[in-house]
Amino acid sequence: MAQTRALGEPILSMDEISLSFGGVKALTDISLHVREHEILAIIGPNGAGKSSLLNVINGVYHPNRGSVTYKGETRAQMRPHVAASQGIARTFQNIALFKGMSVLDNIMTGRTLKMHAGFFWQCLYYGKALNEEIEHRHKVEEIIDFLQIESIRKTLVGRLPYGLQKRVELGRALAAEPDLLLLDEPMAGMNIEEKEDMSRFVLDVNDEFGTTIVLIEHDMGVVMDLSDRVIVLDYGRKIGDGTPDEVRNNKEVIDAYLGVSS
Repeated sequence: MAQTRALGEPILSMDEISLSFGGVKALTDISLHVREHEILAIIGPNGAGKSSLLNVINGVYHPNRGSVTYKGETRAQMRPHVAASQGIARTFQNIALFKGMSVLDNIMTGRTLKMHAGFFWQCLYYGKALNEEIEHRHKVEEIIDFLQIESIRKTLVGRLPYGLQKRVELGRALAAEPDLLLLDEPMAGMNIEEKEDMSRFVLDVNDEFGTTIVLIEHDMGVVMDLSDRVIVLDYGRKIGDGTPDEVRNNKEVIDAYLGVSS
């Protein structure tokens, strides 16, 4: 189980969130909170609504009902550009990188919202734009060092194995310096060694940067080792919310997800 961390006040709260696509209910009356510096895992069977929940948090989906409160501001829906500008970053279940660009350039795209030089100066690549470029590249090099991918920094992402591409995608999210990091199945498709590496980086991001993390993960060993708290979804409803040990011993969760209890 994750080491005990000093958690702060709720950075994110969701109240009675419901989301439907036509007649299909993806989420029904979901309420939850995420505290500063917490690692919260969301688990559940395929189709339980996990990715839909992340999509509501960062504004990709707009709920039919309910409200989202982030950093004390309550709204009926979040918009993706607002979420990004206010410190919410995201990785995806399916890798969404620029395969024809280098590792360094992919991570550099995560700095876009922090670039303020005008179009004129960017075209000239002089003055403020040049100074900005140097500053942002320095930050990206720090992330590359942190993720231990110095040797592949100039390699085209499309030539990398899957596990390293996942690490690059994490780097791009970190480049935005998020307060809240959403990770959608960060260990999917990885072997044991790659999962161990990624788990260590997730803990280090939380520890060293103080980043609050919400992750979706199917590997129960990873969930139990990393998480401060676990939320369980089933058919779009929340059926469990507690520490890893509490969730592991919840009969409804065992029946619905972990296996039928005796």
